[in-house]
Amino acid sequence: MKQASDMNSRTSITLPQLIALREQLEASSRRPALSRARQSGTYRSAQRGRGMEFAEVRSYQQGDDIRTIDWRVTARTGKPHTKLFQEERERPVLVALDYRRPMFFATRGHFKAVQASHLAALIGWQALKDGDRIGAFLFSEERHVELRPQSGKRGVLRLLQQMVNAPAWQRPAHQPFDPQHRLYHTLIRLRRVARPGSLVSLISDFSQWDAQVEEQLTLLTRHCQLRLIFCFDPMEAQLPQAGYYPVSDGNAHALINSTDQHFCNTYQQRFNRHLATLKHFCQQHQATLLVCATSDEPNQCLRQGAAGGL
Repeated sequence: MKQASDMNSRTSITLPQLIALREQLEASSRRPALSRARQSGTYRSAQRGRGMEFAEVRSYQQGDDIRTIDWRVTARTGKPHTKLFQEERERPVLVALDYRRPMFFATRGHFKAVQASHLAALIGWQALKDGDRIGAFLFSEERHVELRPQSGKRGVLRLLQQMVNAPAWQRPAHQPFDPQHRLYHTLIRLRRVARPGSLVSLISDFSQWDAQVEEQLTLLTRHCQLRLIFCFDPMEAQLPQAGYYPVSDGNAHALINSTDQHFCNTYQQRFNRHLATLKHFCQQHQATLLVCATSDEPNQCLRQGAAGGL
């Protein structure tokens, strides 16, 4: 009975499970952050601060930045006026969570989708602790769900409930889907949903990463702080010791031969190139990259990011 329960927790999520992560976050915050030497999973460049929100318009004064002139009010009144801004008190935090089919896989630890959900829940609880508003963008091949940023515990619980109720968890393994629906299509909508000044955490395995995906994310970084959280299974990074391993996606079946050293090297190089591409993008566009395997402790992954990085 316990074995069945343990298996369910590795392949699915429950509301009590996600709520319990709050205590885990609180407990970890009472411990000192990891030293930089252990932050091998974090790649980071200069970060933008919180967004600025409009406060008021007043008459132009000598020394004001001409870029803040409100030309509409100036034209209407015949006198120059300046827009005043103030730092947002509550930063919008948006979690973009990948529930596409490749995320429902793992050979160790939890499904990538489960690990991603745990990460999203922890981000939600951290937003509550920081006094920020939490919103979400949950997506799969079939649909997406948008949650506008909301403050307080109600905002976090709304996120958790939407994750638990996501149709992707009940999706039949053989259910057909449109392979033409690419990741970049989803990111077009995400870019329109993300409010300027938001911290956007995109949690995914980044399958279907291509030039069009990079284009959409580049546009997103122009007005948002972007954090990519790369979820992967250890076997996607390196094949197990020599042997023959049957694999299946619930429909097709195949046999992996890890006795072929050339195949193993090519396989590992493909993963390394994928990771290097993500790292390069983040370095080029002032974004953060966190790396989290399905066998890792998700809270530890986020703590590494909070402590700083390369």
